[in-house]
Amino acid sequence: MQRYLALDALRGLTVALMILVNSPGSWDFVYAPLLHAKWHGCTPTDLVFPFFLFIVGSAMFFAFKKQDFNLDGSLARKIVKRSFLIFLIGFLLNIYPFISPVDTWRVMGVLQRIGIAYLFAAFIVLFFKQRGVLFSSLTILIAYPLILMLAGDGAYSLENNLVRDIDLAILGANHIYGGLGIPFDPEGLLSTLPSIVSVLFGFEVTRFISQLPTKKESMVKLVQLGFLAICIALALDLIIPINKALWTSSFVIYSSGFACLVLSLFVYLMDMKKIAKPIEPLMVYGTNPLFVYVLSWVWLATYFHIDIGGTHLYQWLFNALHQIMEGKLASFTFAFSHVVFFWWVSKWLFQRKIFIKL
Repeated sequence: MQRYLALDALRGLTVALMILVNSPGSWDFVYAPLLHAKWHGCTPTDLVFPFFLFIVGSAMFFAFKKQDFNLDGSLARKIVKRSFLIFLIGFLLNIYPFISPVDTWRVMGVLQRIGIAYLFAAFIVLFFKQRGVLFSSLTILIAYPLILMLAGDGAYSLENNLVRDIDLAILGANHIYGGLGIPFDPEGLLSTLPSIVSVLFGFEVTRFISQLPTKKESMVKLVQLGFLAICIALALDLIIPINKALWTSSFVIYSSGFACLVLSLFVYLMDMKKIAKPIEPLMVYGTNPLFVYVLSWVWLATYFHIDIGGTHLYQWLFNALHQIMEGKLASFTFAFSHVVFFWWVSKWLFQRKIFIKL
């Protein structure tokens, strides 16, 4: 079984990008590629979260391979425990620093979706053989748009989609995201269903390339698979819009295709050409991905509760940068400086062989 440095590099890139896109100095000044699509469509930023799920699936393959994909009571308990902890940590991040009223706490989020998707994907790959995994994935991708169409006209609109209706009915308007102008959660309950396939895609791609005889063949197959997936997604876009907020089936296929292409690039650079030096920072970033992501969230959120100069620290730091550079550059510099800072944190942990896992 081949182990790819490229997979570690993709994991590190994903964590770095998640910090970069989540921490602009000001949301009023952000370069377009670092913003999510307003609704339909896909920007580079929209690809970051599905890349993370792809990597979850990849890591899952190597973890379960050690146990020959045999599900027993001990492994089942570990899966459930890990899923619960990931969900709980995500929920606690939502309500940090625990001073907001209980009736405004947001339930879902990025880590919550990862926890749920990991839980279901893990049991699918352990219960079924490869054909069963592929059948399950195809079933979800076909069933999900059919479920959305139950909402009737405007099934893919912001106001009338079934994802929003279910979240409002189960969670309530005060407990879902409101950043799109109305209560709508881009990490909603129903839209978590197709995200399971993003994890399964990463799992199956890793299984596939691990069985190939050479790294060159792996790179070629990844390119072919990536372009095929993107072409299929673009064709589907005519009837099922590519939409990250709804995590549509076309978006799953589209983002998975790009994950294959980026992975193929890393396979070429690191596993074939042995060009490791420029990519080493990403390798370091990938050693404690979950911990560093959580730490970055808590660190940046704390800025808002430190008063300085008549405002909070977050705004003060951005204002200081904005005095010497234009708005978007200042906002990007703020975010990138934190990417660098948390790389140093990752490096410090790596050098001391500290690996924090659930």
